[in-house]
Amino acid sequence: MTQIAMSPEHGRPKHAQSDIPFAWKPVAPVAAAVGLVLALTITRYGYDGDEIYFVAAGHHLDWGYVDQPPLLPLLAGMLDALAPGNLVVLRIPAILLTVAGVFLTAAIAREFGAQARAQVIAAATYAVSPFMLYFGHSFTTTTVNVFLTALVTWLLVRWTRLRHDVLLLWAGLATAVALLAKYLIVSFWAIAITSVLVVGPRDLLRRPRLWVGGAVALLAAAPSLIWQADHGWPQFSMTKAIALEQQTYFYGRLGFVPMVLVNAGLLVGAVLFCYGLWRLLRAPRLRPYRFLGWTFVGLLVVFLWTNGRASYLMGVLPVLWAVAAAEIQVRKPAMWWRWAPTWPVYALTGVLSVVGALPVLPVSTAAQTGSLALLQDGWPSLVETVSKAYHTLPVSATDKIVLVGETYQYAAVLDQLGPRHGLPPVYGGHRGYWYFGRPSDDTNAVMVVGGDGSALRKHFAQVQLLAQYNDGKPSPNPALGAPRVWLCTGPLQPWPQLWEDFYHLNLPPELLHRTPAERRS
Repeated sequence: MTQIAMSPEHGRPKHAQSDIPFAWKPVAPVAAAVGLVLALTITRYGYDGDEIYFVAAGHHLDWGYVDQPPLLPLLAGMLDALAPGNLVVLRIPAILLTVAGVFLTAAIAREFGAQARAQVIAAATYAVSPFMLYFGHSFTTTTVNVFLTALVTWLLVRWTRLRHDVLLLWAGLATAVALLAKYLIVSFWAIAITSVLVVGPRDLLRRPRLWVGGAVALLAAAPSLIWQADHGWPQFSMTKAIALEQQTYFYGRLGFVPMVLVNAGLLVGAVLFCYGLWRLLRAPRLRPYRFLGWTFVGLLVVFLWTNGRASYLMGVLPVLWAVAAAEIQVRKPAMWWRWAPTWPVYALTGVLSVVGALPVLPVSTAAQTGSLALLQDGWPSLVETVSKAYHTLPVSATDKIVLVGETYQYAAVLDQLGPRHGLPPVYGGHRGYWYFGRPSDDTNAVMVVGGDGSALRKHFAQVQLLAQYNDGKPSPNPALGAPRVWLCTGPLQPWPQLWEDFYHLNLPPELLHRTPAERRS
């Protein structure tokens, strides 16, 4: 077994066997299996609501957005321009990042002294996580952020072992890209630096290349940060909106830790992440890396306190899985959990994760299991409902009419799929979509998808219910629900003033107030 000793010259970890080979041959089949599963399910169901929003945002490029930096809209817009409406092309980057994540987790384990079998254990744990599978199936900011955060942890672990300062520059570059996708990496670095100050290695903070890398990251994020400042820092307001969603969908702080365990992967991932965290905080041989364990603990406390999403922690899990795998190699697991890192359990976890995260079941069956893949169901049917309502209107009523989606997902779906149904231009007042523009001043008629009639009557002289999705029966997709379609005419205020009232960050009450049982019905 490979041990890690302390180098007396530098007070840093040093492998007794300095060149442990990367286990390409056994890890590659694990990564290939993940890629194959994701490729086989790539077009089932349809777009994720966030995914199609990024495509729509890519047609309204800006330096920043209310809810994220510009990288994903830029990439999604480019991919959609290359192959309009093609899910395969859009999702190829997500598959590649997830497959790369399998290799990366094995590489982190190697840094901790893991031989081939332990590297495979780490890689397989990543591979059977339902969270990693779902976000390998849809191209979102989370997909990119998780991989880049894991990449930064690998670079920090490698620097801690080797003290090659060029690794800190690479960490800065990875952080720069991460900041273009999501701001979460700021929380990681803030708590990581605090942890280093408390438990070491403090030498990290005296390395100029760390701060050069930080400057590069700040420079990359500057345009997006300037956009945020110019618009009143709406990203901070998003924190409250997300907290409300978490309270509704996942029981808030009470459900936070259970959701982390579920995301990690029940049976294997949850057990190994807990064990990896424990060993990282307690094992003498891992003391130089202990700051990463406290970074995870700090992030957990911060996101629990702010009622954040459990997904915010997932980028740090690969390093904990890697520690667990390396420690299993060094010391035999206790009897009570020795069953976890065994191949039958991995196989069972993999099956459960595929069923629970990917669109492999009929929608009616998946609805009973609460599959994550349901977030991709039903969007074309919403467009068909709106199209039928629109085409029943007399020609005189459709002159200069526009659509307004109550949520950014409604608006994005109608914007991207509506033209093939002959639908008019689409606008939205929800989150980032509000900034994409408003109806022209001479607009007299609006079809509003979603929303409440009594609220709309405060802004329009006439409000008529035209249709309701699925005859009022909520979709199994919790982001879709059963929105009503309203015809609103005679705006009571000029559009510049009226559009200010359309701006909102929270989801509509009809989505927020649905119970888990209602979403399964």
